[in-house]
Amino acid sequence: MIVADFIEVARMSELPDGTMKQVNLRGELIGLYRVGDTIYAMGDICTHEHAYLTDGEFEPEEMEVECPLHGSRFNIETGNVRILPATQPEPTYQVKVEGDVISVGSTNPRSV
Repeated sequence: MIVADFIEVARMSELPDGTMKQVNLRGELIGLYRVGDTIYAMGDICTHEHAYLTDGEFEPEEMEVECPLHGSRFNIETGNVRILPATQPEPTYQVKVEGDVISVGSTNPRSV
């Protein structure tokens, strides 16, 4: 079993409830999404046309983000495509929150 190496990427105070933020995790662009006290981490480049998902619309109550280019929608927890034209899911990553510190696993994505 591979265990994720967690790397600090942001602070809870930088990510108010219902917002998203792009971070760089060793060269990979990851979107952080906050829903209440839970943080989700998912690949930030749309699998359809390579736009940044964090430039799109985030709907926390739906647990979805919409690509700003063609409207593909992804579930932030699973990375699954919810609305086309994208057909490939986004990778999702393990997240650890300790106090104000948000860390993301650099290996062992949860999906894809």
